[in-house]
Parts: sequence; C-alpha cells; structure tokens
Amino acid sequence: MSSSSAAPQPSPIAEASPLSLCAREPHVPADRLVAEMVPPPRFDSVRFGTYIPDPGQPSQSEAVQVLESFAAGLGGAHASGSGKPRRGLLGFGRAKAPKAPAGPRGVYLDGGYGVGKTHLLASLWHATPAEPSLKAFGTFVELTNLVGALGFQQTVQTLSGHRLLCIDEFELDDPGDTVLVSTLLGKLVDAGVALAATSNTLPGKLGEGRFAAADFLREIQGLSAHFRALRIDGEDYRHRGLPEAPAPFSDDQVTRAAYATEGASLDDFPQLLDHLAKVHPSRYGALTDDLKAVCLTGVAPVPDQSTALRLVVLADRLYDREVPVLASGLPFDRLFSEEMLNGGYRKKYFRAISRLTALARDARGLVTG
Repeated sequence: MSSSSAAPQPSPIAEASPLSLCAREPHVPADRLVAEMVPPPRFDSVRFGTYIPDPGQPSQSEAVQVLESFAAGLGGAHASGSGKPRRGLLGFGRAKAPKAPAGPRGVYLDGGYGVGKTHLLASLWHATPAEPSLKAFGTFVELTNLVGALGFQQTVQTLSGHRLLCIDEFELDDPGDTVLVSTLLGKLVDAGVALAATSNTLPGKLGEGRFAAADFLREIQGLSAHFRALRIDGEDYRHRGLPEAPAPFSDDQVTRAAYATEGASLDDFPQLLDHLAKVHPSRYGALTDDLKAVCLTGVAPVPDQSTALRLVVLADRLYDREVPVLASGLPFDRLFSEEMLNGGYRKKYFRAISRLTALARDARGLVTG
C-alpha cells in the first residue's frame, strides 16, 4: 500500500455511548445520606484563611474572627454533658466533663448573596476540632430529606452525638418544614449539639435578598436564644441582575460532545424532567455520581412549579459537584416563567439560573467544532 494513501479518519463520534440520567434510579442507603453530610466538593478546600474580606466591609473580618473563636470552643464535650460517659482514673467513676464554652451555642450568618456565607459556614465545619463523623453539613432540603429517609426519632438519635450541625440555606417559605426542622433542632440543642445556619428570606419581605435575621429568629421561635446573629455586609448578588446565559448549542453539537466526552451523560430535557418526578430529591446527588458532564438537548420552559422545584435541587447538586452542563434549546435564563420569577419561590429560581449559567460556561470547552 502506498504511503501516500489516505488513512481512515476517526469518526467525530466515539464508539462508546454516553450515560443517561433517565436510566438511573439510584437507591441510597440511609447511612450514605448521613455520611455525605459534609461540605460539597466546591467547598471542600475552603478555609477561613481563603476567605478574602472586603476592606470596605469590616463586618466580614469580624465574622471570620467570631467564627474562628466559635470553632475553637467546640473542641470539648457537648454543652449538655450528654453523650458517652467518660471514665475516671483507672476506669472507676466518671471524669468531670469539660466546662461548656460560655455564650450561645449557635450562630446565624446574616447577609445577602455574594458575601460568602456558605464559604464561611464550610470553613467553620473544617475548623471545628472534631472527627468528620462528629460534625454534619447540609442544606435545609438535605436535612428534611434525611428526616424523610430515617424518620424523626432516628434522625434525632443519629445526629445527637454530633459536635456541630451546619445548615445552609435554611428555608423559611414552607411553614411545615420550618416547624419540623425547628423541632428537630430543639432536640439536638438539648443533646448538646452546636448549630450554625444561613437562611433564605421569606417571600414578599421588604429588602428581600439581604438580611433575614429577624425572620429566621422569629421562625425558629424558642431556639432563637441559642443563636448569635452575625451580620455580614456586602454587595447583594440579587441586585446585580441575572447573569447573561451563554447561547445554547445545536442538538448535533451537544450530541457529538456527549459521545466525545468520557463520563458524560446525554438526555432529552423534557424526558429528564419527567424522570426527576420518579426519583426522590434525596437521591439526586447519587443520580450524578461519577458524571464528568451533563449534556441536554431540547431545553424548554419548565411547565409547572413542582417540576421547577425538582430542577432547582438537581441544579444545586450539579453545582456542588462542579459538573458542567452543555445544552441546546433555550438559554437557562428562560427556564422559568415570569409568574414563577415573581412568586414565592423566586429566590430559588434565581439561584438555579445563576448556577446553571455558571455550569454552562464551564461546559463550553466540550464543543470542539
């Protein structure tokens, strides 16, 4: 054969088929839900030292100092002295428990988007001198999902031995869930668990998107005395407007990228929305296990509120895991109707648009032609 003969060109589409989220129906054991209550990969490496306070906002530097002291004070026994009894010298009797640190056993980080509340909350988790199995970190939704999976009493028993529970995005827009979690936190406070939280604001409140301390403390009622509110000033991300979403690619570009990217999934967007209704939101993290990219064709407006809220949870899990999202169809800033964006869950939808837009930017390098 002549050396000048043209060699066969590799197909732009690889032989291996991409994965499909719609083909996944993960069954997550309850112990995995508890074990995964740690800061997500996006916040795995953050520390107080990596938080860069705005020189023009002294409350940011003050918050770091207060939280560092709070973390240092959590190295001893529970405030209630509960937990496993400590034996005295030669195993006889009981040793005197360390004196609990003075002051509230909870902190609430009060501030708008863009001031680094989750960064600081994750830094507190990392800085607390306890084994990872003795401290938990999760969103409000993940905590309610845990109660749904374990039952209320088992959740209390499971978390009562913890030194610290961090709750990100404490949601105040569902009275039933707020009462459920407030009751749970009351039981945990009685067991000596320290608490830290951030929250979303109630819908329709003047100044929504900035400071929610009064709302938070009122909604948790009897627990308010256990929290010290740390106000963290700074520019409010909400008031910068929604980020402009990158222009979608064609169906062919998305499909080719999915086949060419190892570990990518490929799904039709409306079919994925239907599939999410069949999977409990507590399993959405497992739904994305080992994915390197999510490719979606035919992105269209979300048809109803229940579907939209499920998509918000999936967007959060993808963002936490830094999974890029490549899509065709409509841009992500047109996912939700004007009615949704002006309704009680608008803050969730703004967050989902922002996060999906960031992941769409991350995915642009997957398209090579």
